[in-house]
Amino acid sequence: MRRLGGVLAAAVLCGTAAACTNAPPPPLVPKSEAPVITTTGPKVTEIVVGVDDVAGGYNPHALAAQSPITTALSSLLLPSPFRPGNDGAPQLDRNLMVSAKVTKAEPFTVSYTIRKDASWSDSAPIAAEDFYYLWQRMRAEPGVVDPAGYRLINNISAREGGKVVEVVFGKPFPGWRSLFSNLLPAHLLKDAPGTWSNVLSTGFPATAGPFQVRSLDEPRGEVVLERSDRYWEVPTTLDRVVIRRATHSAMAESLSKGDNQAALLRADAADVNVLKEIEKVTTKPVPRNEVVQVLLRPASERLADVKMRKAIVASLDREALIASGTQSGPSASFRADSYVVPPSRAGYVQTINGNTLDVAASEQLLTEAGYSKAGAEWQKDGKALKLRIAAPEKTEPYVGIANRIKVQLKERGIDSEVVTPSAEDLFSTQLTEKDIDIAVVPRVDAGDTAAALASEFGCAGDAPDGATPSPRNAAGFCDPAIQADIDAALTGKVLVADVLARVEPLIAAQAVSVPLFQVVDLLGVLPTAVSGVDAGAPFAGVLSDAPEWRRLDR
Repeated sequence: MRRLGGVLAAAVLCGTAAACTNAPPPPLVPKSEAPVITTTGPKVTEIVVGVDDVAGGYNPHALAAQSPITTALSSLLLPSPFRPGNDGAPQLDRNLMVSAKVTKAEPFTVSYTIRKDASWSDSAPIAAEDFYYLWQRMRAEPGVVDPAGYRLINNISAREGGKVVEVVFGKPFPGWRSLFSNLLPAHLLKDAPGTWSNVLSTGFPATAGPFQVRSLDEPRGEVVLERSDRYWEVPTTLDRVVIRRATHSAMAESLSKGDNQAALLRADAADVNVLKEIEKVTTKPVPRNEVVQVLLRPASERLADVKMRKAIVASLDREALIASGTQSGPSASFRADSYVVPPSRAGYVQTINGNTLDVAASEQLLTEAGYSKAGAEWQKDGKALKLRIAAPEKTEPYVGIANRIKVQLKERGIDSEVVTPSAEDLFSTQLTEKDIDIAVVPRVDAGDTAAALASEFGCAGDAPDGATPSPRNAAGFCDPAIQADIDAALTGKVLVADVLARVEPLIAAQAVSVPLFQVVDLLGVLPTAVSGVDAGAPFAGVLSDAPEWRRLDR
């Protein structure tokens, strides 16, 4: 306990991962050429999954890195105390944990006991410092997924060589099981040069699970995972899982020939029909924990006035944006008519009805905000109204929807420009400033609805120890009128369903967000070649069940 306590104390003094040392960065999994498979010896048992892309950035805690590949790799390579069950509820992962439970009510304390044989791929134990590192980063970094629960933590201490972790909260947090998923190897990251943005940017410095990375080749678009000989539990039956980038037509061809045994793609109506026509291929929708939303940012000078935000919302044809983004694919059946809960999650209740378009209301609100129509455009003090719309670079459907919004606003006499910074720059820098008026970005759900509400629409506040101010939400929104309800839901004083019933109409009245739809991928599988390849537990990703996958034709 004293040794690890010293480590934790040193981490507090350092503040950031780069503050204390000039040590070289941890070795990452090399970007090697695809492995050569020899024809001698036992035949390799593998399953090949086609995907849309294998992009850099694999940190599951960063909004900038969200993708099916990030979800897939983190589910297999990073340890989590709890994982989603088939009903979506968190279940203790006994491959990692002995126990995790509330051990004290005042102060609210949760004790985690980690298996003594659980270790990272470099033989370092999975321990309290991994919990501590993630806590420190999640409460201080901008652009992270659902940080509200981490901000309630006051302290983390360790016993029994770091295998018993005690987490002390400043307030009760019923959603504590949603915390500490996808732990990161603190012993390699905490003192490495660089910032949070470099964590898992090109690979995994260490892994912990039934598979390990044999090669990760972004230019070629291929990740090869192989059975880990350092895994402390029952080994997988598969030797290898290959994730391979391909066009949709190439995926369909590979499935039809049996070269691929599965494919996961963001499909439109044509793709759905193509896969359904392939003999013996079964298809299933796979919802991501990602809802496409349009944020109208009170932090922006031009949209600080609620009348301006309402005018812009009334200028948008929400139905057309949903149709454009879903392209009649699987996402079309998952309209997001709630500001907080994704359509596929238990507890989802429709609170938004129909379209937002109301041209007359938009013109009236612009007039009340001091603008007047001059020819085809709206002006104020002789200056035309022009907005900046941001979406993460090369990321669909976000960029496409941003451009569609520009067209819709132009039809209403409102000029705008679309900017597409890198996802990292957008979430870490630009959405912490005032330059962006409208952002087309994901709302990502980490599993606890109260934490999602607080993270997306709550006021920032200070860190519990006062050391680091908490970054504000992506919209820069803070309404003291609803903050008490948000805090009550987060700490369990009031049922979150009751709070949502009161708060969502107030969020709507503030015109901060226009939810569109949940992103849903399409899974195609050859059931004659494999068993166990399915959609996985809710939001866990298709590869979460890969340790149980089987090849049937070998």
